[in-house]
Amino acid sequence: MLKHEEIRFSNALKSVARNGEIKNYIQNSQELYPLFMRAAKRFVSGETRLDAINKAKELIAKDYLISLEYIGENTTNADECHAAKEEFISLIHQLGANGIKSTISFDLSHIGMSVDRELALKNLKEMAQAAELYHLNLMISMEESEKTDRILDIYKEVASTYKNVGITLQVHLKRSLDDLNELLKYPGKIRIVKGAYQEPADLKIGRSEELNNRYLEFIRMGVEAEHPISIATHDEKLLEKVFEQGYLKHSNVELEMLDGVRSDLIKNAKNEGYKARVYVTYGTEWYLYLAHRIAEYPPNIYTAVSDIIAFETKTASY
Repeated sequence: MLKHEEIRFSNALKSVARNGEIKNYIQNSQELYPLFMRAAKRFVSGETRLDAINKAKELIAKDYLISLEYIGENTTNADECHAAKEEFISLIHQLGANGIKSTISFDLSHIGMSVDRELALKNLKEMAQAAELYHLNLMISMEESEKTDRILDIYKEVASTYKNVGITLQVHLKRSLDDLNELLKYPGKIRIVKGAYQEPADLKIGRSEELNNRYLEFIRMGVEAEHPISIATHDEKLLEKVFEQGYLKHSNVELEMLDGVRSDLIKNAKNEGYKARVYVTYGTEWYLYLAHRIAEYPPNIYTAVSDIIAFETKTASY
């Protein structure tokens, strides 16, 4: 449970993260960019596809499953959406050529949804078709609540044809229980997250015991429906209940955690024989990603400042 001051800091950071002027200032500053990049390196494999693939190989050698994402969202230029889609296609072909089994995660707003629904749909189908060639899976991330209907609409249209496309569901949104009941009718894997976006109070359930119990209920529903699900959380107390209730013993269930966040927990799960997936990111759009990692768990600010001051980032130990 976050303290009141931590919640205020988290909300403030989420607001700052959405400020394009601040983002551009930092990313174009010769002084600030390398400093913030040191902090980001704990959570981001690097800025290039090769950085991500090398990290993936390293983790696969240690028996982890992998999810890769080329970071980006809210792309408002059609040419940039096309470029993002082409990067994902190149990533898929490179993974296939190297025999690397990975999920490819992404935001629909990165590949066209903020420009035009049909553009996003076209790009998603092209990615799904390419991934099918190598028996790879795609995972659509969830974004702000105002986009939820559009995201689910596009997912449902594609999922009827491509069974290798999954969807993320945010438990903290009050609407999500109804969404889960609907999504269980589709074949794609459901990734269950608490939700990291700042949302209006009337639309969400705050971080609380109620939210944790709801999270466990979503898992139970997925397990009982024998539906493929990914438990994506770093909450240690919540995970204790997941382990106690034996959810990870089911063949259709996996645990997923972000690279650089609580690697000790994912390592323990893997060593216990459970399916353990590490979510690895890359790209130059790391500013917002870094801000979200700190906002989700405010004490990460101490780690970020230490990485900046120490001139050396300690990577997660797996």
